[in-house]
Amino acid sequence: MSPWTEKYRPKNLEEIKGQDEAVFKIREFLKNFGKKKNALILHGPPGTGKTSIAHAAAKENNFEIFELNASDLRNREKLKNILRPATEQMPLEKSDKIILVDEVDGISEYDYGGLGELLSVIESTSFPVIITANDIWDKKFSALRKKCEMLQLKEINVNVLKNVILEISAKENISVNDDLINELSAKAKGDMRAAINDLQALSKLKDYFSVILDERNKETDIFSSLKKVFQEKPENEMLGIFDSVNMSIDDIILWIEENIPADYKGEELARAYDLLSKTDVFRGRIHKQQYWRFLVYENIFLSYGIASSKKNTKTGFTSYKKPSRILQIWLNNQKTVHKKSICHKYAEYVHVSHKRAMTEFPVIKLVIKSNPEIQKELKLEEEEIEYLKI
Repeated sequence: MSPWTEKYRPKNLEEIKGQDEAVFKIREFLKNFGKKKNALILHGPPGTGKTSIAHAAAKENNFEIFELNASDLRNREKLKNILRPATEQMPLEKSDKIILVDEVDGISEYDYGGLGELLSVIESTSFPVIITANDIWDKKFSALRKKCEMLQLKEINVNVLKNVILEISAKENISVNDDLINELSAKAKGDMRAAINDLQALSKLKDYFSVILDERNKETDIFSSLKKVFQEKPENEMLGIFDSVNMSIDDIILWIEENIPADYKGEELARAYDLLSKTDVFRGRIHKQQYWRFLVYENIFLSYGIASSKKNTKTGFTSYKKPSRILQIWLNNQKTVHKKSICHKYAEYVHVSHKRAMTEFPVIKLVIKSNPEIQKELKLEEEEIEYLKI
């Protein structure tokens, strides 16, 4: 089953939601290409539609799109052999071409080689270049910023997210109520991709409504706690900040791990992750050796320690995200549940042990998947049949 983010990716700029100013400006950029700058940087938080806008603009104008990402910028020679010809050769079937360099801020401090070549290509390109980035303000991109027009995308308005969730739910025949729509929209924090991914994941749960509501109070607390630790000056009162969060320490660690890069950069980022790793070390000692006195170190590292990693206090709004590992763990658990239930039904039907069915499951899966009649004989549920297609 394809991701809904791809299934419902906008087909033209008219279908882009919540970015009217960006749509207007990218049309102007393409219309006036060659008169001003040859490249446009679309930058802003994840899930705001940067890549989708580039693809939609190409489709709307019947342009070919040639796409690279940060990993392609790590080898200057490779970039010369791939990118430069793409900026010189006319498209075979389309009327024009867009060169898309996606997630340029994913390039590391060791990958500077391709940036110089990218700057050279921008100067000589025959086609418009669109570059996307979550954060384009690192000093290593100063020369790139000067060569490009800049267009910042804003976080998607919560009402726009609600409408999108409602539209997709209707198309997928999912019954949703206002509480669920409001909860998904609020949790996404302006990230369209996150809202759609959450909707698709939850659509596989029979009791998805209760699952999402169970997280409501927890996430409200964790958001405010993360903001205090990541953005404010470290103080003694901060030591017990996570005590009031209705969440296990393991989940809190996952939240911190996921969101440290949102407010920390460079040496600050390295220092914060180092303290987080020390937390994990002490946590292991607590469980393996029953050294409960080490609990105090957990609290110090997670709160005051990480807060002291930054040189200055932070300002402004940051969109903190639910740990992707939590969703992945849940999805993996669901796969195990479906595998076990299928093996149980198969073992009963052919009179073999459940253990043998689990051991031979790769072959059993192929047989069951290939024959709908066997699926009926085993009385497989819809979720189990969907699992076989993975």
